Amino acid sequence: MDGNSCCSPAHPDPSDRTTYATAFARITTGSTQGMRRLEGGTFRMGNERDYGFPGDGEGPVHDVTLNPFHIDETTVTNERFNDFVDATGYKTDAEQFGWSFVFHGLLAPKQLARVQHRAVGSEWWCRVEGASWRHPEGPGTHVKKRGQHPVVHVSWHDATAFAAWAGKRLPTEAEWEYAARGGIAFGNRYPWGDELEPEGKHRMNVWQGDFPHRNTAADGHYGTAPARAYRANGYGLSQMTGNIWEWCWDWFDPGFYTHSPDRNPTGPTQHPAHRRTMRGGSFLCHASYCNRYRVDARNSNTPDSSSSNTGFRCVRDVDPA
Repeated sequence: MDGNSCCSPAHPDPSDRTTYATAFARITTGSTQGMRRLEGGTFRMGNERDYGFPGDGEGPVHDVTLNPFHIDETTVTNERFNDFVDATGYKTDAEQFGWSFVFHGLLAPKQLARVQHRAVGSEWWCRVEGASWRHPEGPGTHVKKRGQHPVVHVSWHDATAFAAWAGKRLPTEAEWEYAARGGIAFGNRYPWGDELEPEGKHRMNVWQGDFPHRNTAADGHYGTAPARAYRANGYGLSQMTGNIWEWCWDWFDPGFYTHSPDRNPTGPTQHPAHRRTMRGGSFLCHASYCNRYRVDARNSNTPDSSSSNTGFRCVRDVDPA
């Protein structure tokens, strides 16, 4: 099993919507409140151990040098995304399409009975009419009591639109991994080290039980957890792994690490598969399927896709002045 089946499903009808950022650009205008400044430098990126997925291109391990940058302490929350929508009137891709993918275990029996379309090969993903960031399980559900949870059902287009409004940008894949490692030199699977549950304590929100039918919620959460539900890593960043997948700037290419620049890489310049990189895993990840709740794991999806386990956080460049 390659693990793709429990990750975020792709939208079957790609849109021709113009992206909000067609070329990478450094951004130094947004507020740094709620962000941590990371000093950058050289780190070892990637994974060549036997627990990874060769098809994802997790190796070869290579040295990468980054400039200093600021990064959000948490993923963007429903409350913060609501500020953006109120200020701009923005409509997400899911709202424009009229539906989004929802994990079947989050739906009530009556909702499940109305589902007419499921993702082929991963039938636990249901197409739910009216599902969006504001109505995460469809009509009749709302984020009013989930203000501090990460916003979900947002596409890469939506994430870049928010970032532009906030005077920020999405992290590059290299920046994301550097931040997720939390200051550990190299080799850690998780933001705190190599042990999944140190001293028997849960450190992130992932699937507990038998995927995809039984989740014991032993870590305290069935769906998303609040953005600060677990202890932060060594850089003061919360939930870099588990909870939700996080969009990155880069186009995805499983062979990119073989020729990636060693300074401030921003991903491939071409995108034959038309997919953007995602990092960190989600509350649906489990060792038996999607063992991608690791700092070195890679995933991707089309930039207009959305689901109940995908969100983002932002970065901002350090002003040279």
